[in-house]
Amino acid sequence: MNQAATTAGADEVVIRRARPGDAASIAGVRIDAWRASYRGLVPDSYLDHLKPEQSVKMWEQVLGASSDAACTFVAETGGEIIGFASGMTLAESRFGCDAELSAICVLPDEQRRGLGKRLLANVAATLIGAGATGLMAWVLAKNEGAREFFASLGAEQLFEQTFTWDDGSEIDEVGFVWRKLKP
Repeated sequence: MNQAATTAGADEVVIRRARPGDAASIAGVRIDAWRASYRGLVPDSYLDHLKPEQSVKMWEQVLGASSDAACTFVAETGGEIIGFASGMTLAESRFGCDAELSAICVLPDEQRRGLGKRLLANVAATLIGAGATGLMAWVLAKNEGAREFFASLGAEQLFEQTFTWDDGSEIDEVGFVWRKLKP
């Protein structure tokens, strides 16, 4: 996939590299997507108390430090960010992968239009350019939509593991991998 901005259809969705000034929009998209996708999967109290300002500074740092080893792309239409994906190379390989998809979120009303696939393709191409050969991603085990998305793109389900949420509840997650990234 071409890393440059691309457009598709009459909606003119542009996929482009994120800039530090996109931090607030990315934080807002993340919250809206999480509330829609994770309701009932993670504690409601966590979702109800998410605030963009809590993660804007973190996104400013991530976007300010972007290189081919750590990249974020956004999907934008009419000047509004409607989705994003972020990935990075790993200092040490894990599960046969040397890169990780750290986030991918698309606004609920914009899902199932191919934006996630386009965003992921741009992240993967950039990470390949940085020397990555395998990519991993983590998904909540009960998030069937995300599981179907990664499986449809050829990711191999690695295994499930349990982690403890902030409130002490246990949640299962699934690791997916692409062991041989292709340019």
